[in-house]
Parts: sequence; C-alpha cells; structure tokens
Amino acid sequence: MTIHALDTPRLRLRPFTPADAPFALRLLNEPSFLHYIGDKQVRTETDALRYLETGPLASYTRHGHGLMAVELKATGAPIGMCGLLKRDNLDHPDLGYAFLPEAWGQGYALEAGRAVMDQAERKLGLTRILAVVSPDNEPSIRLLEKLGFKFEKLIALYPDEPEVARYAWEPGPIKR
Repeated sequence: MTIHALDTPRLRLRPFTPADAPFALRLLNEPSFLHYIGDKQVRTETDALRYLETGPLASYTRHGHGLMAVELKATGAPIGMCGLLKRDNLDHPDLGYAFLPEAWGQGYALEAGRAVMDQAERKLGLTRILAVVSPDNEPSIRLLEKLGFKFEKLIALYPDEPEVARYAWEPGPIKR
C-alpha cells in the first residue's frame, strides 16, 4: 500500500525515508522524547536508520499507516513526526507524535494531529483510535482533548514499566 503525504495550511506530513536518519537521531534523543516517550536506544545514524526501517517503514507495509515526518511547508525543515501506530498490545491503532522543542506552542502538533485523524476516519475508515500519554504530560493531554480524545484508564503498556493514560477517540455525529 502506498502511503500518501498529507498537506495542511502550514505543514506537510510525508512518509519517512532512510534519508531522514539524521533527523530521527536528533528527535529521538531530545530530553522531552526520552522523558515522555522513552529511550529507543538510538545513538548513531545507523541506529536511527534501523529505527526507521523496523518502525515507520515496516508499519507502512504491514498496516498501511505509520508515523510520518512533519515538515514546515515554507522551508521543508523537519520539525517532528505524527501518525498512527499499531502496537501488538493495543486492540486499535494509536496516535503518536513528537516534535522538536522549537516547534512547540505554535499549533503544529494540533494541525498535524487533525490531518492524521481526518485521514484515519475518511480514508482508512477507522472508528476507534487510541492514544497513550504519560499522566504528567499536560500539554500532550490538552492536545488529545482538543482532538476529541477522552480519557479511559491507566494501563501498563509493558510489564515493569510505569502506567500511562489511555485515551480513545470515536467519531461522533457527522456535523453538516
């Protein structure tokens, strides 16, 4: 299945390519990523390439969706990633995102999240999407609520890891 880019007024969300390894290396080692999402053990560009190949690129083939690079349309500069993941331990796809600190507070995550959610509903026909977030990540929780997600419960994604808050989105009545 071909993964198509998504355009918003200010952003382009496009499938990752191996050439994105330097950006992935930086993003995955941001202190905020390490704290709120976790250490993916990516320390070199080779590690970053392996992360992309076994993560987003494999997901495109396996599930028809995955995390995508988020770029500023005006400059082409990468500022984050956003997309749907399908984890083995969750019954439904979940929304994932991470942005460089210099991109925070400008509405980019909301804009990218809306584009992914719109595609998930309209093109992929999904009727339930999850999101997991550290309970202390208040900006991310506010973002999920703006996107229409509702808190469900605390869960442990993996044994011996701290609990995360599980949120869920389901489409409401169509607004005309």
